[in-house]
Amino acid sequence: MRKLILFFLSLMSISGCSTHPQVESTHLIDPSLSHFENIYDYGSAQVENGELMLRSTDNWFLTTKKRYRDFILTAEVLMPDVDEYSNSGIIFRGQVKTTDDGQEAMGYQAEVDPSDRKWSGGLYDQARRQWLHPVHPTRSEPDDHFEENYLSGWADEMANAYRHLEWNKYRVECRGSDIKIYVNGVLTTHVRDSKDSEGFIGLQHHGSQLLKESGRTNNIVRFRNVTITELE
Repeated sequence: MRKLILFFLSLMSISGCSTHPQVESTHLIDPSLSHFENIYDYGSAQVENGELMLRSTDNWFLTTKKRYRDFILTAEVLMPDVDEYSNSGIIFRGQVKTTDDGQEAMGYQAEVDPSDRKWSGGLYDQARRQWLHPVHPTRSEPDDHFEENYLSGWADEMANAYRHLEWNKYRVECRGSDIKIYVNGVLTTHVRDSKDSEGFIGLQHHGSQLLKESGRTNNIVRFRNVTITELE
């Protein structure tokens, strides 16, 4: 009997079959942006040569139509070379918050921070608890859902993982309440937090004052190779 089982397993291996189904990845950027929607009254997105280009007058997120639970998300982001303030991030397990001004994206955010602060890869809770990792002196409001931070502080390796004016690769892993963020292969965030178990993905442009005042700007945030693999 054992020989028979081994024989069938060898046939499956030769034919390319597997006893475990392959988990497929989804590429979220296509020319028509079919995976996304805009829950705001402003902000624009277009795809050129496989790159997603974001422009906005105010803080804004382009959000996926689909909601995700456990997954591995990878993305590359390129920040602009501008004098005015620029900032970005990736919301995951996002929620929609309704305010007097309309709808707003809320939830976990992998930070893209080209400022001298160097907190790229940190974990921000957009429109809610603010900085979860690293800790901000006045803008960190963790609650009982924030159960553990596995990283003791913000080390130099984390601070210098992001390379400004280059394509930076982000990797976000969510398995239950376990959340990890990597920037260019460096683990920058590892926490256990149970606030949200599923939600949308959102790509951020923090807004351009020049665009608001003149209608023109070179403050363009670019994303490419945005891929999500859902985990069972």
